[in-house]
Amino acid sequence: MTDPRSALAETVSHIDSLLEDGQTRDDVLDLDELWRVSGVSRDAIPLLLDGKQLPAEEITERIIVRIIHLRETRLRPDGTRHSFDEIAASYGASRASLSNLVKSRKDRQQERTSSPESADPRRTRSGGPLASTQAGIERFFFGQPTGWLSAEPETALNNALQSVLRELERENNADPMARLRTNHGLRMLAARAPELAEDELALVSDWIETILRRRKGRSAGSVDQKSPPADSH
Repeated sequence: MTDPRSALAETVSHIDSLLEDGQTRDDVLDLDELWRVSGVSRDAIPLLLDGKQLPAEEITERIIVRIIHLRETRLRPDGTRHSFDEIAASYGASRASLSNLVKSRKDRQQERTSSPESADPRRTRSGGPLASTQAGIERFFFGQPTGWLSAEPETALNNALQSVLRELERENNADPMARLRTNHGLRMLAARAPELAEDELALVSDWIETILRRRKGRSAGSVDQKSPPADSH
């Protein structure tokens, strides 16, 4: 089974391979949208995209941060936040149980400030809120995927990138030559076929250009045939 960091790296590499010449990730990735969809902080997203590893974190802290994130980004039609009452009632819990859970984050932050030992998340690992509580909150907020609240940052960001990847694949599939036509595409071909020498890759590039010129010529000829004859009078 692929670990979260490797899965994310594979997705990012795939996105890079689909970029057109002159494009960068910034041209196709919306940081604010990735933050909204994944729940991963804006500061952490660029680090994860570059393959960096984030500091360890307590899972309960992660879940609570994402509950707060959902309340702030998945608003009612009138633009206000959903109350703890309606969220908790949707999965048969009390308002107090949910509000106390969120409040406990502040208590733990104060505890970590007063006790340096507790600042190390490896010493304060927790299984987080009950699975039924997490699932109930995920369902309430417009059917978030199961495990969204507790997913590791790499997994959460990887899931959020899938829509970007699908759109880039759709655009490339509209023109079968598009992927190979770019330098990214040729580099991917080189990575998948390391036995190809530089001169052989150059031949592939020339072959692609020849096909594109033929295609362009056929298109131009088709237009000429369809054009009405000029008026001789």
